[in-house]
Amino acid sequence: MTKAVLECRGVVRNFREGSSTLTVLHGVDLLVPAAERVAIIGASGSGKTTLLQIMGGLDEPTEGEVFVNGEPMAGTDEAAKGDLRNRNIGFVYQFHHLLPEFTAEENVAMPLMIRREPRTSALQKASELLRRVGLGERLNHKPGELSGGERQRAAVARALITRPRLVLADEPTGNLDSGNGEHVLQLMLELNQELQTSLIVVTHDHSIAERMDRILILEDGTLKASSVS
Repeated sequence: MTKAVLECRGVVRNFREGSSTLTVLHGVDLLVPAAERVAIIGASGSGKTTLLQIMGGLDEPTEGEVFVNGEPMAGTDEAAKGDLRNRNIGFVYQFHHLLPEFTAEENVAMPLMIRREPRTSALQKASELLRRVGLGERLNHKPGELSGGERQRAAVARALITRPRLVLADEPTGNLDSGNGEHVLQLMLELNQELQTSLIVVTHDHSIAERMDRILILEDGTLKASSVS
């Protein structure tokens, strides 16, 4: 049996609200194999982003476990958790989160340099990937000099520069017009196929969800197969 790239077992997330407790996730179970594309949809405030952050080790479940490429996300210190993320996970957000003081090339190379890869090699790989996403003429431009669509394409390149096993995307086209949004989505799908990276997309856009292999709906704190898939 192929090892799952992502596994969630009984994930619960509670938040304290004064003297009461709000349970956002009620025992979420999920298995995602290599290269699968999964959409997670649900009402605003249903906990989609919270679940994605737990999958990526950016938040801790109150109960339950998360495994990435067979390795447990819990029970490790922050340095080990950061290393697990850097080796296995790429993140794409609605807002690009590029560092304003660095060029597009430097931003994309950053995850490799964090791995202690030599700067020259990291920049070369970043340059190649930026050319792939149509930004070959913008390598030395800083984020403030790029359009919204260009910034998001650079963010996708940064997420994929380490050839991660898993990409977690939170409304990745939500801040773009339809043309740029389609360009960014198509880019993510092409690279998902080429690199055999698993892709989990949180979205409110059903037209995006329908292009995934599987659609799950987060409702009442649990994940369910969607009838629209």
